[in-house]
Amino acid sequence: MQLFIGGACAGKRDAVAARFLAANWWRLDTDRPFIDSQQALVANTPLVITGVLEWLRAVLERDDTDILRQQWQSDMVKLCQHADKLNSPLIIIATEVGRGIVPMQPEQRRLRDLNGWFTQDATAQAKQVWYVRHGLVMALK
Repeated sequence: MQLFIGGACAGKRDAVAARFLAANWWRLDTDRPFIDSQQALVANTPLVITGVLEWLRAVLERDDTDILRQQWQSDMVKLCQHADKLNSPLIIIATEVGRGIVPMQPEQRRLRDLNGWFTQDATAQAKQVWYVRHGLVMALK
């Protein structure tokens, strides 16, 4: 798995599109678990997963952070294993929201926390991690 992370409008999608020309793109469904993205896997075809922040925003009202995190960690492992079996590179695009002013609204702070934990877990699972800023791509891992 590869993770591309950067701020809003930083050029993440363009960077991924330039590297994975024949990729399938999958936007996470806010009403479905992360593992559902495996239905878009096709043998020998990269899969790009987007919409992480919106997907996390949809679960803000849940107070079971530990269970939620365990679920997406398990889903990531299963998804990576399935992608490896199909020889399908897996790419996640995530938005960096942890920099800047800390929001006053508790739900916005929680969204930043969830996004931070998600990207930490994705980084741990990823073979490569790229940071994109101003259209420039820097390897982090």
